[in-house]
Amino acid sequence: MTFQAGACHGDGAADEGMNRELSYYPGCSLHGSAREYDHSTRALCEMLDIHLQELDDWSCCGASSAHAFDRDASVMLPARNLAIAAQQGKDVLIPCAACYGRTKAAQKSLAEDAGLQHKYAEQFGSNVPVSVPLLNLPELLSDPDMVEALKQRVRKPLTGLRAVCYYGCLLMRPPSVTQVENYETPETMERVFAALGGTPVPWSYKTECCGGGLVLGRPDIVNKLVDTLCLQAEEAGAEAFITACPMCQGNLDMRQKDAAAAFGRDYSLPVFYISELAALALGYARSNGWWRKHLVNPRPLLREKGLQ
Repeated sequence: MTFQAGACHGDGAADEGMNRELSYYPGCSLHGSAREYDHSTRALCEMLDIHLQELDDWSCCGASSAHAFDRDASVMLPARNLAIAAQQGKDVLIPCAACYGRTKAAQKSLAEDAGLQHKYAEQFGSNVPVSVPLLNLPELLSDPDMVEALKQRVRKPLTGLRAVCYYGCLLMRPPSVTQVENYETPETMERVFAALGGTPVPWSYKTECCGGGLVLGRPDIVNKLVDTLCLQAEEAGAEAFITACPMCQGNLDMRQKDAAAAFGRDYSLPVFYISELAALALGYARSNGWWRKHLVNPRPLLREKGLQ
């Protein structure tokens, strides 16, 4: 999808852009159930003068089940995308937490296993691209230079919006793969949200599991996990969730009604992608299309804050 710069930028004059080029791996979810994440990420990057080149002929990375059935397949599926990325010669932005985690894991396995390196060479006829830099979206946006660029370009500050940042299981862990030091108490999304004028609410559940992998098999467990997260978010004083994971967003968005009914609760917390709020704050003019895809309607909260 192509976004026109005139549709993205606000009325104010833009500062000097980042002028950065990245390869882009959307993965299956962002071309399906999480299209609003894909659209808002592309819009935001264009507003920041970050030029995305989608990987040519990319394929599924195997998340989230390949590693449970066939280790070699779980490595070779993302390895194919790494081979394409190596040809494009740019850092790779991977917004989906599951795709990011599986690609990082494959990269680590290839670096450490000579047998997998041999299979890679046979399959793709090239050296293993273990040094291709991979970025998730909060990592990209929380870079100090990027935070400053966000602050300079805010046209509609998220003043008064109180939200908890929810990372889930896959964005930061396992640390041996992600190489994140503060994997239990990350702050990347909080820095971004604060730069946009919002109020990040401290809480202790930002990396707890929402049960996304059990949605079909054990909805009873999922309801309990979602209920805990919603109760803790409300107790902390939050009005919404912010996430960077399609599975977390979909699960929290879809299961709130069932969880509330199961436990006699009355919560309704919108679940935003960090890219949606960032693009909104920077003045993107067509965000209404994203809100229609949310099951917990965020528009009343946005109107209350003067953001709609």
